[in-house]
Amino acid sequence: MNITADISMKTDEVLRVELEVFREEHRDLDEAIKALQAVGTADQLTIQRLKKKKLRLKDMIAIIEDRLTPDIIA
Repeated sequence: MNITADISMKTDEVLRVELEVFREEHRDLDEAIKALQAVGTADQLTIQRLKKKKLRLKDMIAIIEDRLTPDIIA
């Protein structure tokens, strides 16, 4: 099942909760990446994987926000 179909089956309340969880996880990943980069001896492959996960979360956040934001016809 694709992401959009999965999201369309969920209620707005469930999506709001997931949105907050994804935002928090995104912030946590950002902090982890910064900490690893500050150390200077961090594994670049690990940092790259965390960045990709962070981008996937950002995409999920955008999809959920689009679903929750009502379309306003001007």
